[in-house]
Amino acid sequence: MTGIGGVEMGAQAARSRALAVLRIRSRALAVALLPAAAAVILLVGGSTGHLPGGGWDVLRWVVSVLALCVLLAAAGVALVVARSRPAVTPTVTVAEESAPDLYRMVRDLADRLDVPAPSAIALTPDCDSWLEDRTHPAHGPPPAEKHHDDLAGPGGAAHRRSPTAPVLVIGSPFLWWMRVGELRAVLAPVVAGTGPSAQPDIAAARRFIRGLDAAVAVASAGRRDPLSRVACAGLGWASRLLLRSCRGHAAEMERGVAAAAAERAQAVDYGLRIVAQEQVGLAYAGWDRLLTRVALPAWRMGRWPSRLDVGVVAALTELSRRDRLAEGFASRLGERPACDLLEEPGVMDEAVSLLAARLFHGGPAETGADWSPVGWEEYPEEVVDRTWRTDAARLHRVLDTLGVRRAAEGTAPGTDGPTLARVLDHLTTPDAASTAPDAPGTAPDAASTAPLTAGSDAHAAETQNGPGTPPADPDAARRPADDPGASRRPYGDSDASRPPYGDSDASRPPYGDSDASRPPVDGPAVSHPAYGDPGASRPPVDDPDAPQPPYGDPGATHPSYGDHATPVPTAPAEDDEDDLADTTARGAALAAGLTAQLAREEAEARPAGARAPSSAPGPAAGPDAALWDDRALPLLPLQPPRTGREILTAHITAMVCCAAMDTAGAAPALDWLDGPSLLFDGARAADLAPSVLSLVETGDPGPLRAWMTELGIRPEKPVRLV
Repeated sequence: MTGIGGVEMGAQAARSRALAVLRIRSRALAVALLPAAAAVILLVGGSTGHLPGGGWDVLRWVVSVLALCVLLAAAGVALVVARSRPAVTPTVTVAEESAPDLYRMVRDLADRLDVPAPSAIALTPDCDSWLEDRTHPAHGPPPAEKHHDDLAGPGGAAHRRSPTAPVLVIGSPFLWWMRVGELRAVLAPVVAGTGPSAQPDIAAARRFIRGLDAAVAVASAGRRDPLSRVACAGLGWASRLLLRSCRGHAAEMERGVAAAAAERAQAVDYGLRIVAQEQVGLAYAGWDRLLTRVALPAWRMGRWPSRLDVGVVAALTELSRRDRLAEGFASRLGERPACDLLEEPGVMDEAVSLLAARLFHGGPAETGADWSPVGWEEYPEEVVDRTWRTDAARLHRVLDTLGVRRAAEGTAPGTDGPTLARVLDHLTTPDAASTAPDAPGTAPDAASTAPLTAGSDAHAAETQNGPGTPPADPDAARRPADDPGASRRPYGDSDASRPPYGDSDASRPPYGDSDASRPPVDGPAVSHPAYGDPGASRPPVDDPDAPQPPYGDPGATHPSYGDHATPVPTAPAEDDEDDLADTTARGAALAAGLTAQLAREEAEARPAGARAPSSAPGPAAGPDAALWDDRALPLLPLQPPRTGREILTAHITAMVCCAAMDTAGAAPALDWLDGPSLLFDGARAADLAPSVLSLVETGDPGPLRAWMTELGIRPEKPVRLV
């Protein structure tokens, strides 16, 4: 009785708040009709002779015109609210023919909970699950009624699928990492949310909130002509005013819906849900690590891993092996994985992987010469090796622009190729005390701070006379780049937290800690609803004053992924200057040149990567491109742009790794948690990051040279570049 009472109390609270939202809508309508009512009174009074006189005639005309204008404005706002397309989540639809076991499990779950079954199932590249309403006319016609394969089954008319049933969106990492029982326990509170979604008052209130959110997005788009701008300003003002008025009631409505659904779901696999919640936290940690450390370097190279969900299983297995508290999780792997509920898991994994690349990086909708899939077995050669050699080639191009000599004086012929020694000699500070930019009472070297004027001449001299030719100006080799684009940051180049290649544990978060395998409470998990809670959708993000349901509550509008997406702010240029203040003068000049070169390369590659999705058929299961607008990609950038010092450190590390592969027999490899790594005799190279940082920050090559001597790396030998 306690459970039934909790369900009833939560449902009643949600319905009362929904009625409050609908009363606000009715009051807005009444306010819009008030001038028309006054005009009717004045007109009727004049026609019956009760309000004679010239003053009343003028007042009748004024009020009538005002009423007509208000009615036209209200009708326009109501039309936009009713017809604007609410934001939907980019997903991959799972047809019942391709996952009959999954649909059967959801159908049985809905029967046990005594709620309507979802109308369809979709996958998203995210560690989350929710319900989403896609019944708006702008999203297309509702699915036709089917009685032979109805999700609700033969349990009665109350369980038959209706056109207004929401879509169940499941995070794809859950399907590949969780077992069947764990997935059912996690989805139980989510599926239970279809009961409140079928309540007419709650459904009407949610449609009103979603319509206001879509109207705000339409108003934010704006128009060029003055009349359209005025109309959009009025539409935005009215929509935001109504959203602010509904804020508190909408939040309390979603709390009531979540309480009712969670109370109803307690009867389904309650003990297993506790274990499943631990797997949710582990999946989130491994998925975030895989995207930022493994997938992002491949996306930057124009390759997208076609088996991201398989990779997250490998990453989480590795995490379980490293974390002593997660050792018990490995025993779960003998049970049936939830991906077995799909007929063709590989096809679904490929479609979700492509969608993840589009959302998080902004890649094209279809494969091509510059955007092709890559398998995990090909990752070390196709991504790691190419990334290092591309960065090393960029580093030497910038050194050529700065006029740095190809080889030191007195070296043997034939050693003027791209060598690591060239980089070390250029960054080595002869006297750190006198050349450090922040040394107190010391003036910077005039030659190192003078603007670059002979960089192009030096490059032309090398082109004419052969490599190794010194520049015409002997001081040109010491001048930093004065590139107007040096302060710009490359768009989308944001792997700020990626550890230097070859560093084993220096920059890795302590996953061996007891709580490291779970997402932090105040960290990234705050942006996700509570795992396992029911949810028709999520709160709107366009209007900062819009009603925001509480964390973990179901039923509010999902964040906009198209026009509604809020751009991620970038750090000001002053932050990069402060970051470069900890480097030497030559290091700062080289970092500025690398940043400018990356910005130019990103600007050249951006048009090809940002083109609109084509109508050509893709994989057998592809993203629902017709449901969302992807004119601004990436929609969900993973990380902020890297600073100049981080870019310089990554390029020097890449050059060291290239020298290690070409002169010491090292090999590129893939670490599932740390991404690209360097192997010596099958073991990861350690202690590289501190040595590179010592060279970048103080100009001291001693630790790096000692590290290379120990491993047999020869910096004077030329390396192969791309």
